[in-house]
Amino acid sequence: MQIPNQSLHDQFLRLFLPQEDSLKGYLRSVLFSHEEVAEVMQDVAVVLWRKFDSTMTATEFRGWSFGVARMEALSYRRDRARDRHSFGDRVYELLAAAAVEDAEPIDQQRLALETCLQKLPEAQRKLVEQAYAAGVRIDDLAVVLGRTAMAVYKSLHRVRIALADCVARTIAAEELA
Repeated sequence: MQIPNQSLHDQFLRLFLPQEDSLKGYLRSVLFSHEEVAEVMQDVAVVLWRKFDSTMTATEFRGWSFGVARMEALSYRRDRARDRHSFGDRVYELLAAAAVEDAEPIDQQRLALETCLQKLPEAQRKLVEQAYAAGVRIDDLAVVLGRTAMAVYKSLHRVRIALADCVARTIAAEELA
């Protein structure tokens, strides 16, 4: 199936995809389950695509997309307001404000971490990838690596410290620039 305006769709995706994780994080802060987040995120993506203005800059798109996410989350909660386990609108507004405020530093940290992971020696990077793969247990990984679980934990601890230092230096350098 061919999308009628492929270049417009491509432009939308270039603006939307970098914001997707932040939008999900925002929705997680104001909704209660992964199912709710997934449902509302789909609604957000549909609204963003339907109302997309190709003249938007990345900064404008980011602000607009968070506004759409806020409105869709409010609409979702209003539709379920009959649930007696629901917080009031003021609580949601406070959570939403905090999530928007926290989104940018979290994005900055994630990008710095990705950069720092690439700077690791290959053996350390491979260890991190193996240890944090879905469903991996350290004791099983230790057997595969021919090491003790404690040795793997210690190696991971050293790598985490190096990554934390690298992320802090990277962010500090960006703030000075």
